[in-house]
Order: sequence, then C-alpha cells, then structure tokens
Amino acid sequence: MSRSGGAGRLAEIALFLDAAALGSFSAAGRKQGLSPAAASAAIGRLEAALGTTLFERTTRQLRLTEEGRHYRLYSEQALDLLAQAEDGLHGDAGAVHGVVRISAPSDIGRQLLLPMLDRFAALHPQVRQALTLTDATASLVQDDIDLAIRYGELPDSEMVARLLHPGRRVVCVAPALAAKVGQPNVPRDLTMLPTLVLTAGDGAPQEWRYREDGKRHSLRLQGAWHSNDGEIIRRWAVAGHGYAYKSLLDIGDDLRAGRLQTVLDDYFADSVPLNLLYRRNRFQPPRVALLIDFLLQQFAALPAQN
Repeated sequence: MSRSGGAGRLAEIALFLDAAALGSFSAAGRKQGLSPAAASAAIGRLEAALGTTLFERTTRQLRLTEEGRHYRLYSEQALDLLAQAEDGLHGDAGAVHGVVRISAPSDIGRQLLLPMLDRFAALHPQVRQALTLTDATASLVQDDIDLAIRYGELPDSEMVARLLHPGRRVVCVAPALAAKVGQPNVPRDLTMLPTLVLTAGDGAPQEWRYREDGKRHSLRLQGAWHSNDGEIIRRWAVAGHGYAYKSLLDIGDDLRAGRLQTVLDDYFADSVPLNLLYRRNRFQPPRVALLIDFLLQQFAALPAQN
C-alpha cells in the first residue's frame, strides 16, 4: 500500500473485504455505515488506485477476480497485523492482547464454554472476551465474530470447521413425567405427548431427526412450550414440562444425576458434531489462534457421550 493512501485506503480495504465476504456492495456499505452508491464508488476508487479489477460484476452475482482473491488474502493479513501492532502498544511486549469475539449456543455457552474461558483468561489475562450466546446461526462477517461454535455439518465454504466433539442429539424427559404420561415406542408417538420445541428466529420449529428402517426422517412438533433458547428448553425438561430434543453434551450432568432420561435411543442415534468455525484463508491473530488450540484441547478432554 502506498503511503499516500492513508486512513482512506484502510477504510476502502476494510470495505473491500466485507464486500468479498458478503457478496454485495450494498451489504458491505451498510456494515460500514455507507450508502450503496458510496460503497460502490469507494470500491471503484480502490480498483483505480490499484490499476486492476477486483470484482466481476453481474446483475445476479458479485464475484472476486483472480486479482481480487490475491488482494483479499494479503489485505486480511495486513489489517490483522496492524490490529496486532496496535494491541502491542500497551502492556508487556511479549503478552497477547486484544479482543476475541465468540458466538456459541446458549446451553454449551453457559455449561461448558464459560468455565473454559475462565481458565483461558487465567492464562492470558490481557485477552478480552466478547461472548454472544444464541441458538441462531451467526454470520462471522456481519456480526464481527472471530469464532463460532455450532452443531451440525458445515454449510458455508467460506468457513473452516474444526471438530470439537462428536455429538449426538437425543430425546429426553424427566422420569416423573415419563411415568405420568407414558413413553413413546416409536418417534411418531411424540406427536401425542407433551413436547418442548426450540424455535428459530422466524418462529420455525426445530426438526427432530431420526432413522427408521434405514431411512432418515424428521418431525416438526407443535409442542405447547416453545422457546428460542436451548437452555430454557433444558430447564423446562428437567422441571417435567415435556419431552425435549437435546444434545448429549447439553444434558450430560442431568442424565448422570437422574434428572433426565433418554428414550428412543435406537432411532435418535446419528452423530451431530460440534464444530468450531472461523473464516477460511484468514490470518489468525495470536489471541485467536491461542484460543482455537485451547478450546480444541478442552473439548477433547470431555468424557465421551454414549
């Protein structure tokens, strides 16, 4: 970057990186507080200064050129190194500084992640943490998230997934409620029993997925109790309000203490891995790289779930 670019060039590079990640000048502009026209003009100025075209523009798609992909890789590293340099202006030169922004499901966040982050803070006291607990899917770009913890397969090629734990989702219930209302013999019986349903941001109920006769099936139950917070669903299940569909990681302590029991284990047996997600081709500041390695070690030490 030429010295003449200054702060304006840095802002244009940040806008360029957001546009590349979001696939839209308008979305990148909103993130930076710019109108669509101003965002497009800023990208145009950057391309003119570089003497190259960074994006292929069509009415349907915004895609990086080969030159754009090259510039993206080094721009990400440059901005991260600059942030790292600014962090190093304060405190001990050898210490790791800065903020790590993390997103995790509510149950995992409260029960497992919080004590892990406490242990990490004891090792690296100058690393600040910004933790968002949500069962909704987080956008690492739009929400400025460094690391996201999520269940299931990786849907986005922009993300790298590191396996934290080979999870499994089960149907669980408080023993007293099972004795009162009865237990299901097959998954369809759940439609006649009280159930607790996790909902998405748009209100859509979570699918309860299972295998029967070698085929995949799913239920969308209209339970009387709904919440968009997985921790609430767990507490309701323990209180005896209904059957719930939960990860074994979420309810391990409840099962060991006898507060919950599982049913239909022959049907709900598929693995649902818990992954640590971060952006592909992104230079990781030391604080983020350290936390990635730490969390991989912490989750690997957890007891196996049966």
